[in-house]
Amino acid sequence: MKTQPPPDVPAPPPSKAAILSRRKWNCLKVLGILSILFVLAGLAAPMFIRCQRKADQTEAVSNARQIGIALSEFYTEYGSFPDASTIGPVRDASPQALPMRTTSSNDLFRQLFISGIVQSESMFVAKFDGTRMPDNVSNSDEELLKRGECGFTYLMGARETDHRKRPLLVTAMTPATDRFDRSCFDGKVVILRLDNSVSSHDINKDGHVYIDGRNLMDPNHPVWEGRPPTIVWPAL
Repeated sequence: MKTQPPPDVPAPPPSKAAILSRRKWNCLKVLGILSILFVLAGLAAPMFIRCQRKADQTEAVSNARQIGIALSEFYTEYGSFPDASTIGPVRDASPQALPMRTTSSNDLFRQLFISGIVQSESMFVAKFDGTRMPDNVSNSDEELLKRGECGFTYLMGARETDHRKRPLLVTAMTPATDRFDRSCFDGKVVILRLDNSVSSHDINKDGHVYIDGRNLMDPNHPVWEGRPPTIVWPAL
């Protein structure tokens, strides 16, 4: 018959087999926890990306509306939306004006600053590849709405008497094309119209947006009333 060891005698050390078994079990537990975390991360990542794109779309909608208000004020002041013909009058009103050009939407929207209607570059933000957050430094030719600080394509040529649903600007458009970029804003385009309404529309697999059953950028779409726009893309 075995006798019970005295209570003050230390327990014998575990065997090598017991130690190895315990280590294996701990490793399995860690691997199991890591596997669960990886699965959860994989499930959450697409949701996070989609939420981020939705937030970017909401910001673009808000900014488009602010630009619309500024464009309306500019039209009231100069009788036209920004184009080559308004450079002279804007310069006359601001003798120390910075250079004004018509190469990109950045260039044309400079007139809103030089005329004193707009002070912040932040309203021109539309987040997608190639754009950057503006620094709101606008006191030099090199800094005012520099490359990447505007994400909106300007559809130049509108008049106040045009169709009230005529688009004035859009985001995001593939540069140097009349097609829209599906990789932005969860596959939607943001459109500012002449009546200052802003809406989002699905982009099809070919990069087109159909409104009232017609490709929006078709020059014969009724919304253009026979006067399709001059597309002026942002400098990215």
